[in-house]
Amino acid sequence: MKCAVMALSLGLTAVTVCVLVMFITCFMYRPLRNYVRLWIELTPVPSIGVSYPFIGNALQFKTNAREFFNQVIEFTNEFRSTPLIKAWLGPIPFLFLYHAENVETVLNNPLHMDKAYAYTFLHPWLGTGLLTSTGEKWRHRRKLLTPTFHFSILTDFLEVMNEQAEILVEKLDKQAGRGPFDCFSHITLCALDIICETAMGKKIYAQSNSDSEYVRSVYRMSDLVSRRQRMPWYWPDFLYRCLGEGKEHDRCLKILHSFTESVIREREENACYMESDSESELGTKKRQAFLDMLLKTLDEDGNKLMQREIQEEVDTFMFEGHDTTAAAMNWAIHLLGSHPEVQRRVQQELYEVFGDSDRSISTEDLKKLRYLECVIKESLRLFPSVPFFARSICEDTYINGYKVPKGVNAIIMPFALHRDPRFFPEPEEFRPERFLPENTGGRNPYCYIPFSAGLRNCIGQRFALMEEKVILAYTLRSFNIVACQNREELRPLGELILRPEHGIWITLERRTC
Repeated sequence: MKCAVMALSLGLTAVTVCVLVMFITCFMYRPLRNYVRLWIELTPVPSIGVSYPFIGNALQFKTNAREFFNQVIEFTNEFRSTPLIKAWLGPIPFLFLYHAENVETVLNNPLHMDKAYAYTFLHPWLGTGLLTSTGEKWRHRRKLLTPTFHFSILTDFLEVMNEQAEILVEKLDKQAGRGPFDCFSHITLCALDIICETAMGKKIYAQSNSDSEYVRSVYRMSDLVSRRQRMPWYWPDFLYRCLGEGKEHDRCLKILHSFTESVIREREENACYMESDSESELGTKKRQAFLDMLLKTLDEDGNKLMQREIQEEVDTFMFEGHDTTAAAMNWAIHLLGSHPEVQRRVQQELYEVFGDSDRSISTEDLKKLRYLECVIKESLRLFPSVPFFARSICEDTYINGYKVPKGVNAIIMPFALHRDPRFFPEPEEFRPERFLPENTGGRNPYCYIPFSAGLRNCIGQRFALMEEKVILAYTLRSFNIVACQNREELRPLGELILRPEHGIWITLERRTC
C-alpha cells in the first residue's frame, strides 16, 4: 500500500514538474526566440565591446551618472567614423545614433514614433502623457494640446516671465560684488515659479522660499529613474522594491503627485469663478494657465479629459517646463561669463532695443533680440538640456546599410550629434555666429535637434525660447557676468537632464550704463 502511495505521489510530482516545465517553456519560447533573432540579425553592427548572453554589456557600464555619461560620449568619439554602434543592456539591444543622416532615418519616419522601453520607468511619475505615450494615444493627445501652445496664448505668459525675472534680478543683486556664488538654484527656482504660474495658475513663491521640497524631489526622482534605466537587474518592480531604491522612489513620487494633485483640485474648485473671456473688476483679461485650458479641453466626442489624464499632462509640463529651461539658462550664463566679447555684443544689442530703460520686455522686443537667440541656440548645441533620448524601431528598417530589426531601441544623442565637425567646424568652440541666417543655409536639419525633430518634436520649444530670452535679457541688462569655472570643471551629469555636477559658479558686477 505504501509503495502504491509513494508511486502515486512520485507520479503526481513528475506530472506537476512536467506541466511546470511546459508552462515555462511556452511562456519563455517567444521572448527567447525573439532574443535569438535580434542577436543574430544585429551581429554585423559594430559593438562597443563584448556582449554576453542575457546581460549584454550591462556590467561594462559605469553606475555613477557622470562616469556613465563620460563613458558613452567616449564611445561616440571613438566610433565617430562608424555610422552606428550597438550595445546590449540586459536582453534589450540599443543602437547609438549620432550622425544626422541616421537620426533623420528614425525621426523622420512616422512608423518609429514610439518611445523606447526605458521610458516605462517614467510612467509611475508622468503616466502616459505627451512625453511618454505612444501610438494613437499620443497622436490624439498631441492634437488636443497643440492649441494650448498657440503663440497668442504664449504671449499672455510673457507678463509672468517679466514679473519673475524682476524678482530674480533683485535676488542676484544681493550677490553682486560679493565674490563667487552658485547661480544654478537661483535660475532653477525662477523657472519653477514661471512654470507653476503658467502651467497651473498658482504662485508658489519658490524664489522667496529657496528650500523647495518639490525641486529636491524632482532632482532625486531624475537620479533614481536614470540609475534604474542603467541597471537591468532592477527593471522588475518586485526586485526594485525589495533590493533597490524602490522605497525612496515611492516617497519622492508621493511628494511630486501630492503637489500637482492639490493644485488641480484647487483649480477645479475655483473653476466656476474663472470665466476665461470675462473682464476683471480692473478691466483686464483674466490670465489663463495651461491647467485651465486642460480642464476645458474636449475630445472628439465632446468629453472632458479625465482627472488622471489631466494629472499626466500637468506632471509632464511641470518637469519638462522647468528643469530643461533652467538647465539651458544656466549653461548659457556660464558660456557668456566665459566669453566676454560675446557678452558685450549681447549687451550692445540689448542697449539698441531698450536703451537705458528698465521697462518690461514685449513680444516685439523679443523679435529684435536676434543675436541673443543665436547665443541660446549655440549654448543648446554645446549643452543640450536633454543629452540623449530614445525611440523604438517599430518595423524592420535599414540605417546606413545595416538592417535594424523591429524591437531595437534607438538612442539619439544630441550631445554627440551637435559636435559633428562636418556641420560645426571646431565643434567645442562657442560661436553664436553659427546660427546667423547667412551661416545656416544648406545645413542638414537633423544635425541640430535640442528640441528633438520630426512629428514628436517638443511642443513647448517656443515657450522655452521665450523664457530663456527674457531671463537672460534681464540678467545681462543689470549685470556683467564672469564665469569662475573652466569647461573641464563643469563635469556634466547626463541623467534625464544635462546638469553640471557642482553647479554654475559666477561673479556679478552691477552695470552702470
